[in-house]
Amino acid sequence: MIETWLGAAKVVGDRTAIGTLLLSRFVERVYFLMKPIAWKPGPKQDQQLPSIEVPVGFVTDFASVPRAFWSALPPDGEYTYAAILHDYLYWNQATDRATADLVLKAAMEDFGVSTTDAFLVYNGVKIGGQGPWNDNAALKAAGEKRILKVFPTDPTTRWEDWKRRPDVFA
Repeated sequence: MIETWLGAAKVVGDRTAIGTLLLSRFVERVYFLMKPIAWKPGPKQDQQLPSIEVPVGFVTDFASVPRAFWSALPPDGEYTYAAILHDYLYWNQATDRATADLVLKAAMEDFGVSTTDAFLVYNGVKIGGQGPWNDNAALKAAGEKRILKVFPTDPTTRWEDWKRRPDVFA
């Protein structure tokens, strides 16, 4: 399925992203996809990078930028799409961490993120990403899930409460 969907993608220049962001959120700055998104490396990018399909219902916090830096690098900058791909790879862990970080970098290039912002975001995850990578592995091992099949309808719903419900996950 992903090959068909990605194969039908419109490539503009060297850019290959599929699906516009359609999101909803919990009360906290925690979001979930209302439709899937995908990405594959463009013709001038490393073809060893994996194609990524992020499913409907995936839960993300966008870019995990420390609050002190939000004025320069907000969590929802031009790199948001790339950050969601990266969050999914860090959660899924079907690739190694270095590959996940390279996908982030390549996707930011596709979205025309400024060289400075891309440098800061990419190097930030290279330096500080091991903790979140390990945390995600531990959370998954403890049974936490991040792909919803049931979405909250109450706008005051908290992620911390919703994730305790076993009947809402794919």
